[in-house]
Amino acid sequence: MRRSASPLSLILLGAGVFLLVLGQLFAWYVEPRAKRTPTDTVSTTVFEGKGSYFDTGSVATLQDQQLTITRRVVGDVAGSERSGNAVWDVSTQIDTPTSLPLADPRKSLQWTTERWVTDRRTNLPVHCCEEKPRFEGEAYLKFPFDVEKRGYTWWDSSLGATVPLEFDRVVKVDGHEGYRFVGSVKATATGTRLVPGVLVGSSNPGQVAAEEWYSNTRIELTADPRTGRIINAALAPTKTLRAPGSQTDAVTLLSSERLEFSEETRREQVKLAGEGSGQLELLGETVPLAGGIAGGVLIVAGVVLLVRGRRPGHSAG
Repeated sequence: MRRSASPLSLILLGAGVFLLVLGQLFAWYVEPRAKRTPTDTVSTTVFEGKGSYFDTGSVATLQDQQLTITRRVVGDVAGSERSGNAVWDVSTQIDTPTSLPLADPRKSLQWTTERWVTDRRTNLPVHCCEEKPRFEGEAYLKFPFDVEKRGYTWWDSSLGATVPLEFDRVVKVDGHEGYRFVGSVKATATGTRLVPGVLVGSSNPGQVAAEEWYSNTRIELTADPRTGRIINAALAPTKTLRAPGSQTDAVTLLSSERLEFSEETRREQVKLAGEGSGQLELLGETVPLAGGIAGGVLIVAGVVLLVRGRRPGHSAG
């Protein structure tokens, strides 16, 4: 006499299959869709360091001064929803000890506003939605998800062009592992500015179109491998003026050997990177692995009960 399968074996088999499918669903569907650049971001990052800058009040370059770069990013949620991309408005100001307490970007040493539009999955630029300026490259405010140990192109707003970055090494930032990339910019003419000729040593007594030059001897960006979030950054920019056609700098507008994320910014970026990386690991690895193991165990248990339940019974003698 054949015995029928027990309800428990069928329940175990069903639950096991469900967990296996659910684990794969997280790995192949949920986790990839979680790798999207956020549209509702609101963040502030601060660079600090010593350097020199041209003071218009004293008409001289002041040395060994505290410099602060503050970058504020606000996501345009409505614009992002309309376009399907990440639309971010970015404000960057450079402050001196005099301008920093004023908390007014219009009175800072330098203030720029930009509008960045990127593909939420690849981080590549998308040229739409009143983008300003038109930019290229693979990295700017962040790297793509799943950062690789290879070279990347980084957009340098001061240069107005991309800069090749090379993978340097794996480093720890406040205990969090990141990939460090380095690059540099040779002195490059970036535009002109009308100034009194005497300021740049020109024989012209009136206004001259002085040449603006920019260099950056050390670009150092450390990215979280999973999320692409920049957890530490350091720059060594120099901006100068030259007389038209001259091969030498006449005025140093801004120069620093190292401007780096402030301690507070570094801690915050590491915290956010840890949270984001943990979520992606949970969705892409932990849940699928746990679901696979649990599902496999339940299926095996269900099969065992099913086989036992279908064995023929023995008649009493």
